Amino acid sequence: MAKDVAVSRAKRGAQLGKLIAGQAVRGAGLTLAVVRDTDEEHLARTERALASAAEDIVTVLGSMKGLAMKAGQLLSMFDVLGVFADERLPPGQRERFQHKLAELYDQSAQVPFAQMRAVIERDYDRSLDEVFAEFDETPLGAASIGQVYRARLHDGRAVAVKVQYPGIDVAIRADIKNLALVMRLLRGVAPALADNAILRELTAHFAEEIDYRTEAANHALMVEMFDDHPFIRIPAVETELCTARVLVTELVAGLRFPEIAALPDAERDRVGEILMRFYLGTMLRERCFTGDPHPGNILLADDGKVVFLDFGLIKRMDEAAVAFELDAVRAAAEYRAADLRAFFVDYGLLEQDSPATAEQCLRLIHEVSGWLLVDAEIRVAEDAAANAVLAFVDPRRGYFESWRSEYAPAEHAFARRVEYGTLALLGKLRAGGNWHRIGREWTYGEPPRTELGVLEQDWLTRRR
Repeated sequence: MAKDVAVSRAKRGAQLGKLIAGQAVRGAGLTLAVVRDTDEEHLARTERALASAAEDIVTVLGSMKGLAMKAGQLLSMFDVLGVFADERLPPGQRERFQHKLAELYDQSAQVPFAQMRAVIERDYDRSLDEVFAEFDETPLGAASIGQVYRARLHDGRAVAVKVQYPGIDVAIRADIKNLALVMRLLRGVAPALADNAILRELTAHFAEEIDYRTEAANHALMVEMFDDHPFIRIPAVETELCTARVLVTELVAGLRFPEIAALPDAERDRVGEILMRFYLGTMLRERCFTGDPHPGNILLADDGKVVFLDFGLIKRMDEAAVAFELDAVRAAAEYRAADLRAFFVDYGLLEQDSPATAEQCLRLIHEVSGWLLVDAEIRVAEDAAANAVLAFVDPRRGYFESWRSEYAPAEHAFARRVEYGTLALLGKLRAGGNWHRIGREWTYGEPPRTELGVLEQDWLTRRR
């Protein structure tokens, strides 16, 4: 059983510092050992080090909850280890490391039910039995700021009840202050990454996320947006039962992401296209998007619809931002390097006197987003998202010095989070498709070329 969530800034900062220091010492020991190890000894030692590192990360971040746990969840989405790992390191070791990190999605340390029940009854100002006919005390999952339970209303409907950890609002405010310190430290290395606009956006988002009434409103918006959709389902939200710290939605059964990833190619490819249409299509078509694509928010229902959960972050984009995204995609897809650089400069993403040349701009965009730009069938590799992200920060890739000081508007930073988060999901599914042709529905206004595209176009026509 988990202890109480640490809420003080000093204690949470110390926990993170201890974790980082431990990994550094372990890594140094491993490096020194390589000098005298045989190949077999090196692999065995690496195996133990990875298992220990993953265990530490899951234990520390899982117990901290809040932004720290979110960071761990993000780490588990991208196979960064696979990109940097020694070439002698077998894929199986990386997979076991990632599998352990994946426990952060819904298997982190649980908070005792008595504490969670107190949160529910305090917000409702009445007993649990008055609100719910049945309530399973064993959580379905433990997320970054709350735990989810199975319950039944007095009218017989099955519901999922997300309850916020006691004190998590204080813990998140402490994490935000620690994040500000990290951003200041990053300013000398990557000024664009440490930009204050991004920090302000993150701060505003997490301040909103700790009030579940905001998430309930976002959720209701998505229910309306995807009403009667042919292959996307958003569970109904019980708005009248939602409070600042309790969120109640329809309970939907379905295959979880690891089970989806074990399906045959054709079924995984179908789910992959649906993920792309939901996360990227919503952004370009509806001018808004949900900013948290990860495996814990996805189910595959018995009727074949993909169920999406968790709408704590809904980001809207204005027409100018979407127009820039579309202009840049078209220029890159058509290999118009000079136009692409001009779009970057006009929009303020790039200074006119930046050392980044037109050819480098084109090469970078194809390296990080080529899966969307090339008209070909592409089966996404598991490390594709990690390679895309690392292109911006790994000096060996040749872009870091030219781009480290360029300005990244907050809405586009979040858009890239969604793009690479979607790419990471496709990589975990090993999904294949002609992603460029699917995307041309939004970037060029072309008619759909897939069966799912036709179904969605018919639904859009009926909705209009």
